[in-house]
Amino acid sequence: MKALLIYWLLFWSLLCFAQSEEYPKIYTLEASGYYGSIIRHNADITHLITDHPTGFILGFNRKRFGHREWEQVYGYPDTGLTFVYQDMNNPTLGQNFSLYAHYNFYFLKRNLQLRIGQGLAYTTNPYDKNENFRNNAYGSSIMSSTFFMLNYNKERIMKRLGFKAGLSIIHYSNANVKAPNTSTNTLAFHAGLIYNLCDDEHTEYLRQELPKVTEPIKYNLIFRTGINESDVLNSGQFPFYIFSFYADKRIGRTSALQLGTDIFFSNFLKELIRYQSVSFPELEVAGDTDYKRIGVFLGHELFISRLSIITQLGYYAYYPFDFEGRTYIRVGLKHYFGNRWFGAITLKSHAAAAEAVEFGIGVRL
Repeated sequence: MKALLIYWLLFWSLLCFAQSEEYPKIYTLEASGYYGSIIRHNADITHLITDHPTGFILGFNRKRFGHREWEQVYGYPDTGLTFVYQDMNNPTLGQNFSLYAHYNFYFLKRNLQLRIGQGLAYTTNPYDKNENFRNNAYGSSIMSSTFFMLNYNKERIMKRLGFKAGLSIIHYSNANVKAPNTSTNTLAFHAGLIYNLCDDEHTEYLRQELPKVTEPIKYNLIFRTGINESDVLNSGQFPFYIFSFYADKRIGRTSALQLGTDIFFSNFLKELIRYQSVSFPELEVAGDTDYKRIGVFLGHELFISRLSIITQLGYYAYYPFDFEGRTYIRVGLKHYFGNRWFGAITLKSHAAAAEAVEFGIGVRL
């Protein structure tokens, strides 16, 4: 094992040495341990907060120096991968293993680092109606996960070795793909070491005059789909279909404003309407109530290279069945394939109550 580690580090050293000075590729590794607490964001998970979660965080980063326009615009962030292991120290919740793609953004002369990561998690002990009925936080083995880290970050304190410490927030949820889905949020303190894989201490950040970005109003069509389940346990997973049209207008190099409409065909609502009409007559829900919804929304798109981050706030103009209120939020990622076509992964929720993870394909005209 030790020999394998030596050969691996040697490989990275040769890789760094071989890079062109014109476009250097500098990598770092990091390892941190952490100790935290589960935040009680919902009274329904009180019985699950019995101890402090512990674990470790491993990171792999590629440093950026402004060879692409977006690197300069965002202050030369790092890109990379993060692996997180979390022992919930509760037999009902089990252990979580998660892998993320991340960005590191820097402030205060690059001593303060903000990491934002999005990825997938595997939990060892999800809800089971017979063997683990107390776990109302995780309804499935595979979940989505988001995390934020705010670090004091100091590289090369001793040759290639540096130090980091700070606070992390780690969120686990399956976004109602399968009930239950109360989710957890862990607030943790972490500390660890940074190791530079290259001897090169390249710190020359390129600066160039960036052209002004102007665009006419663009029109977007997008189709989204996925599966989800209502909060009624074992009510079944159903596909949904969403058709969206919106206009956007660039207001600078990094931002665009959006105005549009969504048409929702959420089949899980069909089953929920039937269930409530039969089981809860006091709710006065008719069995033939329309399950479709139509929303209008305002949004913002933040452009980062071919990737962009979208946030939208919507209101149901057509809302025949009351489910979680008339306002909704959508946040997520878009990736452009060329100048027109894009793919999207988004989370739709009503305040803190997630409804669905949406997978979409669209065109910007």
